[in-house]
Amino acid sequence: MENKMRMRNKYRKPTTLHCYAGSRYSKLSIVVCSLIGCLIMFHFYFLNQSQQSQTGVPQMQSNYHPLYRELIEVEDDTIKIPPPRKRSPRAIKRKPKRPTTLIEEFLDESSQLRYLFFPGVKTAIDPMKDGGNESFYYHPGRIWLDTDGNPIQAHGGGILYDDRSSMYYWYGEYKDGPTYHAHKKAAARVDIIGVGCYSSKDLWKWKNEGIVLPAEQTDETHDLHISNVLERPKVIYNQNTNKYIMWMHIDDTNYTKAAVGIAVSDSPTGPFTYIKSTRPHDSDSRDMTIFKDDDNTAYLIYSSDDNSELHIGPLTQDYLDVTPVVRRVLVGQHREAPALFKHEGTYYMVTSGCTGWAPNEALAHAAENIMGPWETMGNPCVGGNKVFRLTTFFAQSTFVFPLPGFPGVFVFMADRWNPADLRDSRYVWLPLLVGGPVDRPLDYSFGFPLWPRVSIYWHKRWRLPYKLSAKK
Repeated sequence: MENKMRMRNKYRKPTTLHCYAGSRYSKLSIVVCSLIGCLIMFHFYFLNQSQQSQTGVPQMQSNYHPLYRELIEVEDDTIKIPPPRKRSPRAIKRKPKRPTTLIEEFLDESSQLRYLFFPGVKTAIDPMKDGGNESFYYHPGRIWLDTDGNPIQAHGGGILYDDRSSMYYWYGEYKDGPTYHAHKKAAARVDIIGVGCYSSKDLWKWKNEGIVLPAEQTDETHDLHISNVLERPKVIYNQNTNKYIMWMHIDDTNYTKAAVGIAVSDSPTGPFTYIKSTRPHDSDSRDMTIFKDDDNTAYLIYSSDDNSELHIGPLTQDYLDVTPVVRRVLVGQHREAPALFKHEGTYYMVTSGCTGWAPNEALAHAAENIMGPWETMGNPCVGGNKVFRLTTFFAQSTFVFPLPGFPGVFVFMADRWNPADLRDSRYVWLPLLVGGPVDRPLDYSFGFPLWPRVSIYWHKRWRLPYKLSAKK
């Protein structure tokens, strides 16, 4: 509930109740009427919140800066499933069922709707050629080219803003290799190539800085051997050591190692030197991220206990290991792909469900202390259509970063995975704003939290506020 709803209205005149002092019946009537009034207020409030949840459109604060209006305009997107294709009796007998839902169409590489989820190269975003009205516009789901004209390879990644060079650096999985299955029941994979790095002044034109942490080609015992798994690399800077520290998910082909890896560099563009892998706090670790707080304390956040819960713990001062302190949060909720950020003293996190490469519903969480307790606020996705909102716009969260100079405005980074060809997975960047009432009560107590709602707005085409673009 908004702060203004919790504050006394200073313009409201005091109300005087005229009753006979000491009258037991009058006092009882006042109590009963007050209770009935509260129940009516709660009824209409919950009804309003329910209607907002069904439409996916939250009631936003009216004091948003005019520059934000373009970001919060709700954009619908309707996709109709095509009629069944004609099939021979033999084909029907061999495979009688065919995809009937949008999620199944999304996962079907032969779907007639494939071009809607993965538009062709003719629609690629090319910042070196786009100009005029297309400058600085993002097109979620389209191929995004770097300054050399090649598709950006930075999947499951994150952004580092480096004060020393005044540059943004985008790190992610370099997946420019063939997709295959290690065995019949294994998930789709690409051999480790390494961690890609891209630099930018404006968050739109990205220069390829090369592979800053390469795979190991020959030593099969090495964590970074091409046959293993390297996912979700994140980089932060340590002011005490003047080092750039990279953390990542390290695993084997069958996802049984479940560890984190640490690498270090003197420069944001590498090369990074791999140090070790470890199971933090003696726990299995899969999808993970790191977060650097205002006091320069860094934290590791990772899915654990077979992805049934998240663990959060501070790193050592050099950011090269975890301390013994750890908290278990969102226990039993089976959340992964954490993306954590902070706004006005409150910690927020967006997570996904655990459905492999298939998209699922995002949830937003909030806490007054990063170590918890964390409360779940609901699905932050706004716009598109119901299926879009229930699939995080057919993508999975990876990172959230703030826009400097625009309080409460963030960029939500997500991956639209293409399990048929992982190198062709797409990037879904969308505006994330903090403001307005949440759309569901707290998990373990009656009532709604005091912090505002997290909203991720769907746009087929959007741009950063023009003042930010003009600075670059």
